[in-house]
Formats: sequence, C-alpha cells, structure tokens
Amino acid sequence: MSTQSFTRKKSKLFLPHSLKSGDAPLLITIITLVSFGLLMLYSASVDYSVEILGEAPAYMFKRQLLWLAIGIVIAILLSHLDYHYWRKLSVFIMLGTIVALIAVLFIRELRLGAVRTFYNGSIQPSELAKVVIVIYLTVWLYAKRDLLHDIKLGLIPLAIILGVVGGLIFLQPDLSATATIFILGGILFFLAGADLKQLIILIFLALLVAWLIVQVSATGQERIAFYRLGLEDPTHASYHVRRSLEAIVNGGVFGRGIGLSATKLTGLPVPPTDSIFAVVAEEFGIVGASILILLYANLVWRGLVIAHRAPDMLGSLLATGLVFWIGIEALINMTVMVGLLPFAGNALPFFSAGGSSLVTSLMAIGILYNISRQRGEASQLDENRRAYSAVADLRRRNRRRGVSRASRS
Repeated sequence: MSTQSFTRKKSKLFLPHSLKSGDAPLLITIITLVSFGLLMLYSASVDYSVEILGEAPAYMFKRQLLWLAIGIVIAILLSHLDYHYWRKLSVFIMLGTIVALIAVLFIRELRLGAVRTFYNGSIQPSELAKVVIVIYLTVWLYAKRDLLHDIKLGLIPLAIILGVVGGLIFLQPDLSATATIFILGGILFFLAGADLKQLIILIFLALLVAWLIVQVSATGQERIAFYRLGLEDPTHASYHVRRSLEAIVNGGVFGRGIGLSATKLTGLPVPPTDSIFAVVAEEFGIVGASILILLYANLVWRGLVIAHRAPDMLGSLLATGLVFWIGIEALINMTVMVGLLPFAGNALPFFSAGGSSLVTSLMAIGILYNISRQRGEASQLDENRRAYSAVADLRRRNRRRGVSRASRS
C-alpha cells in the first residue's frame, strides 16, 4: 500500500484504538523516568525553594506536579491524534512559535541575564521551538523528499528556517537552545536523504555560525575558555562544573542516600534545574546515575524500534527526530555536568524543574506513542534488528528515492 493511499484512508482525526495497542516498553520507561524525576526534584528543590525563592519547601515540587498534569493530558490527546494531521498543522504551530519567540524579546522578562520566558519563568518559548522544529522539518522534508538533491530546494530553504528560529533564540540569548535547533535540523536533513555535498556545506556553515557566535558573545567566549581549562585540569573548570564534579565524587558508587546531598546545600548552582544530574549522582552514586543513563538509552532504543515499524517515511522521520531530541537534551545535560562539553543550559528531560521542558517532552512522547499505535505487523524477534537498523534503513531508503528522482530529471 502506498503512502498516499495509506494517508487518504485516514479519515478520522483521532484514532479509535485502545491505548494498549501502543508500545508498552516505551510507556513503562516514561513512567519510570517521570517517577524518578519527581523524587529527585523534591529532594533537590526543598531547600532551594526556601532559601533562594523564599517560598514553602514544596513550592517547586507542587508547580512541577501541576505542569506534569497538564503534560499528561496533552500527551494522552496527542497519543490519539493521527500523526498524519501534523502535515496540516505544522505551518500554524511554526508561525505561532515564531510569534512567541518575537514576543518574548519585547516583553523582556529578565531572568538570569536573559529574556527567555513569560509568566515569571513558567513558559519558555525556546523549549517549545525544539519540538516544533522537529515536527515542522519532518513535514517539510517529507513533502520535499524527491527534491532534496537540488540545493535551491533543499539546503537553502533549510538554512533559512534554521536561521530564523535559531536567530530569534540567540537574541534572548540562549546559546544552548540555538545549538540544539541547528543540531536537530542537521540530523533530520541527513536522515531525510540529503546528499553528501549539501551535508558537508551544512556542517561547514554550522561551524562558521558557531565560531561567529562565540566571537560576538562574551558568554560564549567565557564558556569555551573555562571548558579548555577544565580539560587540562578539572580544578580550573568553571565553578558550576567543579561543584558538580564534587557532588559526583561525594556520591561514590552507591550514593549518600535520598535527600542527603550535601553539595546542593553548599553552593551547587540551581540544583533543581541545570544541576539535577549532579544531585542524582551524589544521592544514588554511580549506580543510580548509570541506571538513569540506561533509562534514557532505552527510551532512544524504543524510539528507533517505533521509527522502523512506522507505516511510512513521515512516521519514521518524526519518531526518530523526537526521540533523538530527547536523547540529545539528556546527553548534553549530563556531559556538561562532568565537563565533557562546554557549559550549556539544556534541561534534563523529565527531571529538571520547568513547565516548558516537561510539557514539551511529554508532547513528544504522546506523538511517539501515536506512531507506535499505527505500526505495521512485526515479529517480536526482529525488534533488536529493527532498532539497530532504523536510522540506517531510513537514510538508505530516502537516499535511493533522491538518487532515482535526480536521474530522471
């Protein structure tokens, strides 16, 4: 059955299938991550809420519960919304996101030296932009899949899209979110079957933009300088990284115990948000941190299984993009905390305090779950192979289509 005929048969906005028809391992992994995240957020935020925010001990925890409830409702709705309808909605949500990114620059709600949020830090449009860029680019690349070999119809429009969204985020400024947008764009372009020449040009342009950003940004220069010093000698890393490493060392193999982190009380910067991985490592040790890493790895694995079993390229590309986004966010957060990457403010998905991060992550899971509910018939024995080959198969399939199209033109 062709992709076109499959799409035409989708006459209902919401799928009638039972939730049980989705990917159960994905659901179990998310429930585990969210539960673990709530536990750690409570531990990391009690003293911070009182000492820094001047609020009740459970202030941040209760706010997170509220956003979790909102996120779950949205995820359930999106798990029923046929993912093919994003083809109709993608332009509107992208325009809405761009309007929000512009509005935040004019409202100028200053927090931590940047203008990134609405409503006292509750809503951060740059977080929404990450999931929206995946949805929009997936739909756009799917629509242009036979034309991507033409640089005027492939790389140039892609660069404009990334430039507009990334540029607005950079003006806040939010360097880490800007970098994430460009990384996601490059990954999706690669998976959609872009030719080697355009990929090389895109990488060169991305590196050039990164260099220019560092040159004009005092924050970027400072982060790169501390990163280099930290690689040479961890004791010369930035204060944030040094305190994070101290927390990890204090945790040892099995940790100090839940709620017993000492570093969060003695100057570890923002333990409920950027530094929550360090709190996990101190309270649960290397064992607990390793379990967390395995949970994220399993989430990515299940996403690749879903991508390979999706009934069409749109579902495969969308599933891969969403799960890679969550994986990249987690990877950047954790590697920054141990000094392996220059400092970035990426949230740890399902753990870091913040409504925008939690809700958008759950949005992605809702869409991913919907794709899993429309999977083709597949043997359970084939799942390991399917997950392993999902990216390679998607890339190879799309390259064949592009080469065939180019040879006919």
